[in-house]
Amino acid sequence: MKRGLVAAISLCVATAAAAKPPGAEAVMIRMIACEGAGVRMEVYLPLSVDRHMRGGQSVIGYYTLDLTDVNKGKPLEPVRVTLSADEKTVAVDQYLRGLPPTRIPVAGGTVDFDQRFARRAKCGAFQSQDPNFGN
Repeated sequence: MKRGLVAAISLCVATAAAAKPPGAEAVMIRMIACEGAGVRMEVYLPLSVDRHMRGGQSVIGYYTLDLTDVNKGKPLEPVRVTLSADEKTVAVDQYLRGLPPTRIPVAGGTVDFDQRFARRAKCGAFQSQDPNFGN
């Protein structure tokens, strides 16, 4: 029994020591920020995409729904973000929740993410399309 426990602990320590730090693809940047009634939503994409997203391109990123004010925290969930072919809207697909994609004008606008917390959210511009982004 002791041998099994020692082996399991050794394996865990060896695995942790061998773990690699996240690469550049793990660095995320906030691309969309929205505010609703008592909630904030943000969409993060890989830094490598920030100014290079093309019309029709889809990228996996993360969506946050900040419910800190109502003591429910700020979860991260993966989302599929697609810039429309005409580069006028960004679709945020919360595919794990089975919700319809939220379409946000690239210049910003008011949108509904979901019906429980994130209705009538005012979103700023999609940052990769802002010519002053980073300046």
